[in-house]
Amino acid sequence: MKDKFDIPLAQRESVFEVEEGTRLAPKFDENGLIPVITTDSKSGEVLMHGYMNREALSLTIHNMEAYYWSRSRKSIWHKGKTSGLIQKVRSIRIDDDQDSIWLIVDVEGIGASCHVGYRSCFYRSINHDGKNRVVLKFEEDEKLFDPEVIYAGQENPTKL
Repeated sequence: MKDKFDIPLAQRESVFEVEEGTRLAPKFDENGLIPVITTDSKSGEVLMHGYMNREALSLTIHNMEAYYWSRSRKSIWHKGKTSGLIQKVRSIRIDDDQDSIWLIVDVEGIGASCHVGYRSCFYRSINHDGKNRVVLKFEEDEKLFDPEVIYAGQENPTKL
């Protein structure tokens, strides 16, 4: 990780400046987090949804690699640091009222972004079977890596 860097943030003083201005004034929630959607730069596919705090956003801007705030681990998470599947940031966008981030990335290595082993964290779709049942359908045929090998000895971030 490169030297710690703290981004300068503007005050949210007017709706016009937030919506039409050129100063970064993100609106973090009561926990100091802002939601992030991450897509693949080539396919446009949604790879994952996560959160950033101010430090993760600063590191992402400074290093042009994706950093998130892990709510389960309660720590900064450099995406791909363990697996080698680093998300190289091509573009960082912020929505109209500056309360949501969109990262457009290239993923190093085999191109997977999901800790379960699939390319995308959105590897299942929700389907109604017509008989008042909802079932999950796998949209990806196979895992790109074995998470038991890549993350050996680490706690699974999914919490019940």
